[in-house]
Amino acid sequence: MSKLIASSAIRGAHKIVADAEQRVRKAIEAKGADCPVGFPDTAYSLPVIYSLLGRRVDTLAEMEPVLEECRSLLPPVPADSTWLPYLGDTLDAGMATLFAFELIEACNYLVGPPPVNGIWLGAASDVIIRERGIEFVDGSAPGFAAVVGAAPDKETAVRIARELQEKNLYVFIAGHTNGVSFAEQLAEAGIDLGWETRLVPFGKEISAAIYALGFANRAALSFGGVKPGDYAANLKYNKNRIFAFVMALGEVDEEKYAAAAGAISYGFPTIADTNIPQILPTGICTYEHVVSSVPHDRIVEKCLEVRGCKVKITKVPIPVSYGPAFEGERIRKEETRAEFGGNRTPAFEYVTTREISEVEDGKITVVGPEVADVPPGSALPLAIWVEVAGRKMQADFEPILERQIHHLINGAEGVWHMGQRDIIWVRISKGADAKGFTIRHLGEILHAKLLSDYPAIVDKVQVTLFTDAKEVEARLAEARRVYRERNLRLESMTDESVDTFYSCLLCQSFAPNHVCVITPE
Repeated sequence: MSKLIASSAIRGAHKIVADAEQRVRKAIEAKGADCPVGFPDTAYSLPVIYSLLGRRVDTLAEMEPVLEECRSLLPPVPADSTWLPYLGDTLDAGMATLFAFELIEACNYLVGPPPVNGIWLGAASDVIIRERGIEFVDGSAPGFAAVVGAAPDKETAVRIARELQEKNLYVFIAGHTNGVSFAEQLAEAGIDLGWETRLVPFGKEISAAIYALGFANRAALSFGGVKPGDYAANLKYNKNRIFAFVMALGEVDEEKYAAAAGAISYGFPTIADTNIPQILPTGICTYEHVVSSVPHDRIVEKCLEVRGCKVKITKVPIPVSYGPAFEGERIRKEETRAEFGGNRTPAFEYVTTREISEVEDGKITVVGPEVADVPPGSALPLAIWVEVAGRKMQADFEPILERQIHHLINGAEGVWHMGQRDIIWVRISKGADAKGFTIRHLGEILHAKLLSDYPAIVDKVQVTLFTDAKEVEARLAEARRVYRERNLRLESMTDESVDTFYSCLLCQSFAPNHVCVITPE
């Protein structure tokens, strides 16, 4: 683990716990030790403390045992001249930070500054948790981004926010950079904030980030059946079920390092746009823990990749209807606006694997003429070149995905596909053309369906559709070379060369005693 991150996080935790002690002392002086305390409209007291420690904090006096817990968790700041394992100490400092943050925010509700002020919403009520939390369970919200700091300018902030919204993510906003917050940038640009738009500004100070983690903790209690005080089950639930991450924009100071250390215990990684040390090995988080220097035009994509967050595309973004009912559709010659292959022109489809950094998810490119550029009934060459990437993707899966192109394209109304590899035949009807269907939409179909149908292996998809004759011929040679390699590999595979056979029970629906054993031969 980076010594700089560890030292910064531990120093930040010491500052935050000291601040919490001072705030609690002032609150007791102002309100008395027996003054009731808690976040509004919740039965969970102070949710992070309650869920992880199993301890209710209902009065100011009951904050003292929590402060004692914070002090016991605080490790000494690492010496400059000594190198030791820092992970455990840093995680302890992170948890002390979170407990202290929650005490600070609770004191703010009593003696100020008030958490609910202007654009700032403060803690979420239990009603909101029930309404919004279920979306994390049913998958309609794939996760949340905890955005801390500020973008370089409001235009960049808007672009990042819009991209997060397009992915159906909730955006929980806290903290600032040099007095400017991400939420204030959005408000200045005229963007609507609130739970309805999924852009939720919790508070300007970094301590308000605790509301995002409190949301996650309450989701585990409400929907995961986790008991208060079972910190291991709560943190495990969040790692496996709540796909959240920290997006750190701008300078990362010691307090933000401490907050990030707390988030890592949940399995929530930090992705930053600045040049801070990285923690790349896996361990507590699913993949990397801290990734830095990510350009703003790629930071959302990188966040999803590092967290392993899968975004479901519920509707294929094309201008015609889509579904299995259209797979049996036939398009006669007189109904055809344009066609590809079918012995009239060269046409093929090809799926290949790339490194994650080499694929821009959702990028669809058409090289050559579009349907609108040719007369009705024209025949064009076509190369459907699909590049996929995924942490679990293997070259062995390429022909499997390639064979699905037939079914995926046929699901579009007014589009007909036949064949595979370099013997395909595709037609687009005049009716589909009238509704605005183009060659580009073939790529939109493949991007949406490969991601939604194969989320376990496919993380990113980009598609290039070549209709220029020279480009198609040049790539056809490469595709045929790979086809031959695949054929040779399969031909050389025998029953004796593998150690695993597979069984299929599908036909037991009508033959209850039947089982198929599938072998290479």
